[in-house]
Amino acid sequence: MTLKLPKAIEAYFEADRTSSPDAIAATFTENGIVKDKGKIHRGRDAIRAWTADEAQQYNYTVEPFLMTTENGKIQVTAHAAGDFPGSPIDLRFFFVVAGDKLAELEITV
Repeated sequence: MTLKLPKAIEAYFEADRTSSPDAIAATFTENGIVKDKGKIHRGRDAIRAWTADEAQQYNYTVEPFLMTTENGKIQVTAHAAGDFPGSPIDLRFFFVVAGDKLAELEITV
């Protein structure tokens, strides 16, 4: 069974599969926010830099398998596997969607 994700979230995961920092940054609003590993990345330029840094460090795949809504955020749980410490692991992605773009993303374990 394929998980049916909202368009903006599906666009994020599709862009992530390409490992393109530009494509990932483009899925966010101009002032979008990413919270990951205790750091906050604000705006497309910062999101692009965060993505480029992650791509240089690790090779990975992410497969979403569960979606719920919690406190106004869409939570997607995904299986991540690759050459990073602790692989494989299930990650939680908390999205705030604004129209056809992402306004916020927080990634947690």
